[in-house]
Amino acid sequence: MKKHIISTDKAPAAIGIYSQAVAVTGGSTIFLSGQIPLIPETMLVVEGGIEEQIHQVFQNLTALCQASNGNLSDIVKLNIFLTDLSNFATLNEIMATYFTEPYPARAAIGVSELPKGVSVEMDGVMVINSDSYSF
Repeated sequence: MKKHIISTDKAPAAIGIYSQAVAVTGGSTIFLSGQIPLIPETMLVVEGGIEEQIHQVFQNLTALCQASNGNLSDIVKLNIFLTDLSNFATLNEIMATYFTEPYPARAAIGVSELPKGVSVEMDGVMVINSDSYSF
């Protein structure tokens, strides 16, 4: 198995022992590390409430997808972690502005705590045409 590390300054830098994204098998399958609502330029949590945090996470995921020669529509599996599941409807409303059918497979999981005290984190698996990316 080939493994290629993907990194971009348009998404928050890793704040632990992990890569922003990893491509395997000729670059067609890309694993996107968890993104929290950090502003890439400042590494600070975006100001505002859950709506602003969800939008920032989708912007960070978009940057990782683009750095991998893909886009959000190439995500086949999306995992979402919320510290308050009462925000589930808000999540769905906002997600509908970033995705069109066919939607990715998805899990939305309630958790007690996330890094830096944020309310949402998302990670995913993206599959792109292997001609689009090679290493």
